[in-house]
Amino acid sequence: MNNLIINQCWNFNSGIKKLITVFSMMAISFWGVGSQLTMAATCENPEALTFAMVPTEESVAELQLYKPVTDRMENLTGKKIQFFMPTSYASVVEGLLSKFVDVAVLGPYSYVIANSKDTSIEVFATYAKRPGYMQEEGPGYRGVLISKRGSKFTTIDSLRGSILGLTDPGSTSGNLMPRVAFTKVIGKDLEKFFGKVVYTGSHELSSVAVVKGKVDAAFVATHRFDNVVNKGEASLDGVNILWKSDPIPQDPFVYRNTLCGNIKAQIRETFLDLKGQPGAKKFLDNVKSNTFVKMGSDDYNIIRDLKKAKDARKKKKG
Repeated sequence: MNNLIINQCWNFNSGIKKLITVFSMMAISFWGVGSQLTMAATCENPEALTFAMVPTEESVAELQLYKPVTDRMENLTGKKIQFFMPTSYASVVEGLLSKFVDVAVLGPYSYVIANSKDTSIEVFATYAKRPGYMQEEGPGYRGVLISKRGSKFTTIDSLRGSILGLTDPGSTSGNLMPRVAFTKVIGKDLEKFFGKVVYTGSHELSSVAVVKGKVDAAFVATHRFDNVVNKGEASLDGVNILWKSDPIPQDPFVYRNTLCGNIKAQIRETFLDLKGQPGAKKFLDNVKSNTFVKMGSDDYNIIRDLKKAKDARKKKKG
């Protein structure tokens, strides 16, 4: 009798333990599903996507140039694509930080600034350029210091006290490189070497300012100078190249990684699988590129190192 009671108790306890185990596993399972649902619910799925790019001399024309790309993005995502017309590099960054802009083309330096403020701003691609007048082939470019051919400004030393054109405070080759890499060459700040330093607003405007004698020299990006040559507003023979930077990774294409996964995949597909798509050849010909290539955050560490050096120098002065 006692043995029977003990066996029944054991069976009862075993059953309870099994039930507890089953319920525990169900709870864990439901928690996992719930977590996935929560994560899915927190990703962003806007009705429309806003696309922007850092300003150039002809931003309106560039937006038309991107139409085959944005049309493809619209077809793949099923969402309307809206354009945002920025007035500066900073306004594109602010658009991303405020979640007004979803997809953008930034300069390398403006991307690093944006990513340092919000790591959800993620680079996914850039274009591989064709060789041009100054531009080298591949997903990189250089910043160059140019002066007008035939002027007295034929060497770096001859530029002492002259008027220098920079592009924009958020530009890599038009501001960051000159203030970090080039100042190592001249041994002092730009403002202490040149008589006057001005911001023109774009690489194209800086190039034209040199040709027209409005500034004595300017730092410009190689691929942007090629654009000016292609429009007949400058020529390679019309300028002196007084200095070249080390290679810089090309303009990053970014999105906010808080967008839902399927949307991000469709945006990546828009660019990385563009070659061979309707309208792609004309677009790639216009931007002097062969294709888009995948890029990640670490590809821009060279820019982060330059930014750190610039910030450290500024802090030391302060």
